[in-house]
Amino acid sequence: MEELKNKISNYVNLSPEDLEYAIGFYKRKSLAKNEILIQPGQFVKHWYYVEKGCLCFYSIKDGNEKVLEFFSENDFFTDIYSYLKDKPSNVYFRATEPTSILYITKDDVQKSYDHSHQIERWGRLAMQDTFIQTYRRVAHLNYLSNEERYLRLIEERPNLLQRVPQYMIASYLGLTPVGLSKIRKRLSLM
Repeated sequence: MEELKNKISNYVNLSPEDLEYAIGFYKRKSLAKNEILIQPGQFVKHWYYVEKGCLCFYSIKDGNEKVLEFFSENDFFTDIYSYLKDKPSNVYFRATEPTSILYITKDDVQKSYDHSHQIERWGRLAMQDTFIQTYRRVAHLNYLSNEERYLRLIEERPNLLQRVPQYMIASYLGLTPVGLSKIRKRLSLM
């Protein structure tokens, strides 16, 4: 929980009492490799934090997995649409390796917000970061070339390449596995 405390403290300056109050609601869950946390049809009532491990956020279209994002250590995540709109999810969150997460219920989030304006501010800033991350992802897919997306991934998240299968990396970049292989080969010759 120390990493979570540090993450929260990076957003706002909470008193030790408020910090303990906020994290007191979190519970821990371990996921085995390939275990599904969220699946279509499920109502998402939790906000999550990755302590250790990695999860893949994906949908299935025409029988194929479309990787939307990866979440690893020190990331907050949830199915934002399902969580905020109280609608069933239409996506999956699956552990790509043994993973430990912390989670808090939507009701407990609200209790902590009601307890302290600074806790509420932290929640708003964390949610804002989630939206920014989503916006950047969409912008990268729409405005960067295939090669630029791959180079940006290497620069910003190099450890991901060793943690998840290449076909998932290809899907995340909007490529086929063959397309990713060609980019990697071309860059290795430079």
